[in-house]
Amino acid sequence: MAAWLVLLVSVPPHPSSLRVRVWRKLRALGAVALKKSVYILPFTPENFEQFQWLSQEVQKDRGEATLLHVDQIENMTRADIVRRFQEAREQDYRAFAVRYRKIAEGLEATGRGRGVARYQEELARLAREVGRVRGIDFFDAPGGEEVKRLRETIEMRLHPPGAATPPDGAVALESLRGRRWVTRPRPHVDRIASAWLIRRFVDPAAELLFAQPAEFPADAIPFDALGAEFGHQGEDCTFETLVKRCGLRDGRLAELAEIVHEVDLRDQKYRRDEARGIDLAIRGLLAALKDDQEVLAHGLTLFDGLYAALGEAKR
Repeated sequence: MAAWLVLLVSVPPHPSSLRVRVWRKLRALGAVALKKSVYILPFTPENFEQFQWLSQEVQKDRGEATLLHVDQIENMTRADIVRRFQEAREQDYRAFAVRYRKIAEGLEATGRGRGVARYQEELARLAREVGRVRGIDFFDAPGGEEVKRLRETIEMRLHPPGAATPPDGAVALESLRGRRWVTRPRPHVDRIASAWLIRRFVDPAAELLFAQPAEFPADAIPFDALGAEFGHQGEDCTFETLVKRCGLRDGRLAELAEIVHEVDLRDQKYRRDEARGIDLAIRGLLAALKDDQEVLAHGLTLFDGLYAALGEAKR
């Protein structure tokens, strides 16, 4: 199978908006320039499809695009090409590191209580941006580890050991029933999976709300939000925290937890083939549906199917 995809692009000077769109798309895909108007990506079916779509868009607007599969580039070693990809991502990670350090300095200056409220949205925004870059960090640029350490340092400051009930300390399910639950808008995999777990295993009548953290109702239980008891704890995503805290012992839930962890954290702790498909399915829901409750309704059905399919696989 070809190791690389090479895209040769020639864009007419007018309209200039096409050149900007092409550049932004190439950057979003993580493509690296080999030389002017020549871009490269590692070969994967997803990258191949994305380059095909981009080629069609360029040609539709009277530009030229040629897509090649190549096993190697004669005047460059694989190590040379990998280094270019890593250098491109290092620039992104350096920018993230600067932002994380500013947050850490701000928390140090203002104190934990006010710091959480002030920096919550920026931390959530940063996490989303870092997640997107990790998705195109094809060769694990070293800067990603520094960003991870900075994030963990901030989380330790916000959630010092002993400040909350240990994640493995089970809570009484009765205390969680008849309650409202709230999380952040535009739910992705961890929030949808956690909402599914709440509805299916904790309280079928639970009311699930979406709001900005500053507007969380005082009587609702927050989940998958900064500072929430039911959120990321240590190396666990929110779904894993809920499974442990609720004392749910179910082999299929354990498998689902691995899938959700891989999609959400992308740390390769669990190598689940299903992760890529689930990620794409939920991104599709978010792109197609603007109402978060509609996204949630479809997401609950998706996880119903996953849970059932995992059961079928055991037979």
